Amino acid sequence: MEAYVKQNIQNNIATIEFFHPEQNSLPGNILAQLANTITEVGNNNEVKVIILKSGGDRTFCAGASFQELISINDADTGKVFFSGFANVINAMRKCPKFIIGRIQGKTVGGGVGIAASTDYCMATKFAAIKLSELNVGIGPFVVSPAIERKMGVSAMSQIAIDANTFYDANWAKEKGLFANVYESIEEMDEAVQKFAEHLCTYNPEAMLEMKKVFWRGTEDWDNLLAERAAISGRLVLSDFTKETLNKFK
Repeated sequence: MEAYVKQNIQNNIATIEFFHPEQNSLPGNILAQLANTITEVGNNNEVKVIILKSGGDRTFCAGASFQELISINDADTGKVFFSGFANVINAMRKCPKFIIGRIQGKTVGGGVGIAASTDYCMATKFAAIKLSELNVGIGPFVVSPAIERKMGVSAMSQIAIDANTFYDANWAKEKGLFANVYESIEEMDEAVQKFAEHLCTYNPEAMLEMKKVFWRGTEDWDNLLAERAAISGRLVLSDFTKETLNKFK
């Protein structure tokens, strides 16, 4: 299947779905489409709540495209590459509607940042998380503000330093990333749909004001995440990272 970002609106609920055949690892063009779609749907007056999901049944998101990562040869290109997830996170932050995350399987790196940027996140027991960036000589600089905001500095630093380990869905729930964990995709999907329908019965103005409150203190993230993207863009050119990435070519 080809990579895609698509949207569907029914009964005031917008479902945004992204997919890439390489375990939902996202290249720059798909990240740009995703950010633009979130912004577009968020500004649609017909929409009261958004469900964010990925295609497939195994991996929610394996982070950024590894093929694009290993092709970076200059700092400007590196900054643009790492700005992909920054733009998605900022689109989610600025979106005036609640975003429900639907996490069906493992998620790595930038995918954890997306999950952390939803306003309410539901997952299956298969939704283990990992921040693997340190393994290749960089770090989760772009996504860490979102993860820290949701899970706290302690949990964020634990998974950032322990870059080889998948932490299971129940651990992520205990740390505040997931609101609920379900035994199966079917059970989760039923719960997500019912929850979204229930949110549609609330006052949209009240939900908008609540979202502003929830994201208070993040007004500088346009600049902050751009600065973080520049750090990663510089580090990806280091001898250490280049030597590590060459092993995967």
